[in-house]
Amino acid sequence: MAKKGGDTTVKRQLAPSFWKVRRKHGQFVVRTRPGPHPKAISYPLGVLLRDVLKVGQRMDEVKRMLNDGKVAVDGVVRRSVGWPVGLMDTIELIPLSQSFRLVPKDRNLLIPIPLTKQTEKNLKLVRVTLRKTIKGKKTQYGFHDGKTLIADEQYSVGDSCLIDMSNKEVKSHMKLEKGSFVLVTKGENAGATGKIEEIREGLFSLPKRTVVSFGDRSVELPVQMVMLVGAEEPIIQVS
Repeated sequence: MAKKGGDTTVKRQLAPSFWKVRRKHGQFVVRTRPGPHPKAISYPLGVLLRDVLKVGQRMDEVKRMLNDGKVAVDGVVRRSVGWPVGLMDTIELIPLSQSFRLVPKDRNLLIPIPLTKQTEKNLKLVRVTLRKTIKGKKTQYGFHDGKTLIADEQYSVGDSCLIDMSNKEVKSHMKLEKGSFVLVTKGENAGATGKIEEIREGLFSLPKRTVVSFGDRSVELPVQMVMLVGAEEPIIQVS
């Protein structure tokens, strides 16, 4: 009988460099399945639980935990070990009443930080990545985590929205502009926070850039590498 479906594993040596897995401990590791985040910048939920949060020693233990509905991502119970979790996702360990948010930190692309306030587990910052007009002259927005929203409010690509995941309501909108507080999401400055000193429009050979101040130094970064997290300081915990 012909094989159906894609591969569910990937060789450990070929896994993304930021995955905290032992490269020589076995040959294969769980593959990230299609979902809200690209596989190059996300963790499979099973790998995150076993190798990073270390809530289980073996993948079968993690599978049992997921099958029992003990883990939620952004408030939704997930049962697949390959479910992709990425930037700003919240992982809740329901029996332990513990929640973690995935953010860049110390030049690492994704690190789970424990939330000190459990009231934040339903709050999520999303970056606007798409804006288009649809049928009925309505405006649809797409966010970095694959979610979409039809709204009368006017947002721009690069702006951020704070969403209450319990009711999918936009609680706050922040415009990307000079003086805004941003978090660097990629590169050698990943995890650093600073203020925008200047926004430079794109040219034929250069993308739109921001000049971000980190205390005594300034760095020019493409807008795709920064995420607006507040006006004067982060409005939710990001470190």
